[in-house]
Amino acid sequence: MSRSDVEVAALAARAAADVLLPLLQAGELHDEALGDAGDAAAQAAIAAVLAEHRPDDAVFSEEAVDDPARLTADRLWIVDPLDGTREYRSGDRHDWAVHVALWERSAGDLTAAAVGLPALGEVVTTDPAPVVPPVPDGPLRVAVSRSRPPAQARAAADALGAVLVPLGSAGYKTLAVVRGEADAYVHAGGMYQWDSAAPVAVARAAGLFASRLDGSPLEYAVAEAWLPDLVVCRPELADRVLAAVRAGA
Repeated sequence: MSRSDVEVAALAARAAADVLLPLLQAGELHDEALGDAGDAAAQAAIAAVLAEHRPDDAVFSEEAVDDPARLTADRLWIVDPLDGTREYRSGDRHDWAVHVALWERSAGDLTAAAVGLPALGEVVTTDPAPVVPPVPDGPLRVAVSRSRPPAQARAAADALGAVLVPLGSAGYKTLAVVRGEADAYVHAGGMYQWDSAAPVAVARAAGLFASRLDGSPLEYAVAEAWLPDLVVCRPELADRVLAAVRAGA
């Protein structure tokens, strides 16, 4: 039986989780050795799934050699096998993720994606799209890097009367908005296409707003891998967040 693209994305994300968790739980590797092993194992697991189910598609992954053929491909998988290596190798954090997204030339955009949250036993997909919980009582919340919170995020938080929520991987911070753990995510510290493709696709499917800090579209499957900044938020907050980010730049 043939699988849909989103089913393949989810299968690949689960395959990565199936190798990442045992490595972590075995306790035989630590620090950089654990991170390197996790990166390699997750890359191999995802590559095997894509080779089996979508052998004719191009793949653009953080952990693989960049093939120029991706620039002319009609279908391109954008993959981060282990987003948040630092959090993963700490051994006691849940805020790391697996990203698998499909970009299609016919649509000119991302069309299917899955984000695995292995430490939580979850895979979140574009179909069925997740339902964003209602805003809880209390101040709004802005997810930021726990190691390098940018000035733009502080500006957005001030404008919204919000509190900062430090979290690990880019994928998890985006999914924190999807999951209702935050109301916005502001990133200005630099990232690549694979850091945001899958989580942005899931966030958009859930009805959230996503763009560059200046409000311009996020572009994927372009030659430049660097896609340095990102805003993801509840749609009703987009104008206020973007205005605050511009003022705080």
